[in-house]
Amino acid sequence: MDKVEIYTDGSCLCNPGPGGWAAILVCRGHELVLSGGEAESTNNRMELQGAIAAFAALKRPCRVTFCSDSRYVVDGLVNKWAKMWRANGWRRSDNKPALNAELWARLLDLIEPHEVSYVWIKGHDGHPYNERCDLIARTEAQKYQKEDG
Repeated sequence: MDKVEIYTDGSCLCNPGPGGWAAILVCRGHELVLSGGEAESTNNRMELQGAIAAFAALKRPCRVTFCSDSRYVVDGLVNKWAKMWRANGWRRSDNKPALNAELWARLLDLIEPHEVSYVWIKGHDGHPYNERCDLIARTEAQKYQKEDG
């Protein structure tokens, strides 16, 4: 099994508002940089989109170290909240609908064939890949920012 490090970040200029996401995959000394954005989104949706894009890029089962500064994504996976929401028909324990269910469903499906360990990285703390992802995600979000008057 290949060992892959994945770094992701999401950005939203206003929340909600123009959003961007980025992912960097590192395997055998090579990097793959992915990015995108949306005109109207939220920070959490962009965080999930980065993770989805990264796992979608994997073509065979891998040993993955997934690194993100998003507690929403990391905790949702480590604490198995997303799996519980899915098992409960995308309802949280308080019976309220789980947000971003379609994105969580896609991410859970994409993660399934891999051996994944999760690492939360403190954002804006100098981690080189996290800083690169942040810059790329913000740049993507700015592409959707409306010009004044």
